[in-house]
Amino acid sequence: MADHKPVHLAVYDTYADWETGHTTAFLARAGRRIRTVGPGSGPVRTIAGVRIQPDEVLRELRPEDSSLLILTGADLWDAGDDLAPFARKAREFLAAGVPVAAICGATAGLAREGLLDDRDHTGAAPFYLAATGYAGGGRYVEADAVTDGLLVTAGPTEPVALAREVFRLLGVYEGEVLDAWYRLFHDSDAQAYAVLEAAGR
Repeated sequence: MADHKPVHLAVYDTYADWETGHTTAFLARAGRRIRTVGPGSGPVRTIAGVRIQPDEVLRELRPEDSSLLILTGADLWDAGDDLAPFARKAREFLAAGVPVAAICGATAGLAREGLLDDRDHTGAAPFYLAATGYAGGGRYVEADAVTDGLLVTAGPTEPVALAREVFRLLGVYEGEVLDAWYRLFHDSDAQAYAVLEAAGR
């Protein structure tokens, strides 16, 4: 699995720590490399104050060097245009045929960029995305997470569903193993553990 291109996790000030933990941890356990990409070369602090030194700088990130871009929620998505370059990078990725996953406030960033106008999607709530002035209200889906082509979206309370969709999209877990993983981490279904153990996961 070492020949896979890395997965890029966007990091920026006020990044919501908890929203991508399941996704990145289990991708790493499955042999995927995780690289952080920040707005600049300096460190950022998550919403909890955890300091992260980005591996890469956004302006230098090329879709062809990545297998996925993950955009996390952050207070900054709703406090101006500081994170707009990340939404523009998502446009680049999708245009190049490389997947993007967005959760919480990042979905609003994608809405402002026009990326949800013609794709099925979800988010925190319909009115939250409507406040961006986007034209995609008719494509909003009431679901824990939604995949439309190469784009995964999820609301702020669904980090496990985000991970499930990413694993399915990248072919990391599939079928009953994927279902068991979700039941274990989302529903605390102890019976699902046996399925994962049998599959060697």
